[in-house]
Amino acid sequence: QVQLVESGGGLVQPGGSLRLSCAASGSILNFNSMGWYRQAPGKQRELVATFTRGGSTNYADSVKGRFAISRNIAKNTVYLQMNSLKPEDTAVYYCNADGVRAYYWGQGTQVTVSS
Repeated sequence: QVQLVESGGGLVQPGGSLRLSCAASGSILNFNSMGWYRQAPGKQRELVATFTRGGSTNYADSVKGRFAISRNIAKNTVYLQMNSLKPEDTAVYYCNADGVRAYYWGQGTQVTVSS
C-alpha cells in the first residue's frame, strides 16, 4: 500500500507564496515520477508539475516561471514552491505518484488566492 499526504495549503493574497509538501509512505525513488495536479471548481483536474525518478521536471505553461517542484529523497517528500500566486491558481492541489502497477493520489490540499 502507498500513502501520500499533502500539506501546506491555505489562504494567500495575490502575489504571495505557498509551499506544498507531499510526504510518501516509502521511498519516492520507487516511483517513475511524482507530480502535482490541481482541480478548480467546475473544471477538470489538470497537471501542474512533475518530477521524474531521474530528476527531470516539467511544468504546465500557466505556472512556468512561478512554480518550482523539488524533492528531498531522505524525507520521502516532494515539494511545490508557488510564487507570484494569482486568483486563477485557486484549486485543490493533489499529489500523484506513478508506481509500477498503479497511480496513487493524496487527499488534496486547498489553495485559495484572494484579496
